[in-house]
Amino acid sequence: MINLEIPKKLLPLLEQARTVADNVFRPISRKYDSLEHAYPKELDLLASLLDGLNEGGAGASASLSNDAGGAGQGDDPSAPAKNGANMSAVLGMMEVSRGDVGLALTIPRQGLGNAALAAVGTKEQKEKYGKLWIAMAITEPSAGSDSAAIRATARLDGEDWVLNGEKIFVTAGERAGAVIVWATLDPALGRAAIKAFLVEKDTPGIQVVRLDKKLGIRASDTATIVLDECRIPKANILGSPEIDTKKAFAGVMKTFDNTRPLVAAMAVGVARAALDRAREILRESGTPVDGGRTGGSFVEAELERLEGELEAARLLTLRAAWMADNRMPNSLQASMAKAKAARVANEITLRCVDLVGVRGYDESELLEKWARDSKILDIFEGTQQIQMLIVARQLLGKSSAELR
Repeated sequence: MINLEIPKKLLPLLEQARTVADNVFRPISRKYDSLEHAYPKELDLLASLLDGLNEGGAGASASLSNDAGGAGQGDDPSAPAKNGANMSAVLGMMEVSRGDVGLALTIPRQGLGNAALAAVGTKEQKEKYGKLWIAMAITEPSAGSDSAAIRATARLDGEDWVLNGEKIFVTAGERAGAVIVWATLDPALGRAAIKAFLVEKDTPGIQVVRLDKKLGIRASDTATIVLDECRIPKANILGSPEIDTKKAFAGVMKTFDNTRPLVAAMAVGVARAALDRAREILRESGTPVDGGRTGGSFVEAELERLEGELEAARLLTLRAAWMADNRMPNSLQASMAKAKAARVANEITLRCVDLVGVRGYDESELLEKWARDSKILDIFEGTQQIQMLIVARQLLGKSSAELR
């Protein structure tokens, strides 16, 4: 059974991640918000530190470890519950996101594609590509929230896969050394034919054609990528090349079981930062902020309400990570955590801006930036609406065709 106390072995991780948020991320947060698309050189040292910790076997010390494994069907039901790489990654992400979500997404070799490789890659693929910075390319101009509508194609030609198509909104698409591309083997077969392929960025036929300007997370580059007769080795498919119409693309979707709790953790982190900063500003102005739910001022009652929402989101996120570490299917819980945490982060950051008044709109305050950054967390890795559909389908036992 899950223990809601933070494991003692992970406390050093949280301390390190908190130090990064306060002393590395926050001081440069505004700089790279204004210098959109400029690479934060300050992160190279941090990335080297994380690499060293991983190579030294200190996995719990690496806040954004790309060794997190995907959820499974359970190994030994009699084995004791454990907190592993997924829990450490989620807790670490909560802390560093208190500093800057965009910078958290920009740490080299800690991309969402790395988590996908860890979730469904083979041992050989992990050994060969584990040290690369890997982005993940899913969205297309005509396939946004509906991943099954993907039209990028992959065909087998001898010992190579040949990929064609366009991918938009690729996080770290320019900076990453490789991209996991979702493509279909047969558009006529829908979901069942969608597979994931690992493409190194120096491969002929893959090109970054545009960088997008954004509302928030500006420190993170967001790219449009075109694949034109891009040839990759046959072994670079993640998972089986077989098309199974009964299993659809469940294997590919397992990547989300890993990445959605991480996005939920980002949301919890930025919401935590906003609440803490709002309390500081209100205290400075002489506004009481420490009262309980009864007998306090309106502001105190509102802060307490937001704290309750945030705690619910945090616990849902920890549950999804804990289940993954214990090889339990966690698709439902991952979607619940992502839906709750992202919505809560949007509400909390904007409400904190309201509560502190004019200071919340001033660019000298990180509150204004956190409010902008939080919006993407409710969009990427599956929108709020998609998460609610997934939750409803699983709870009601409905297929995607039965409940749309």
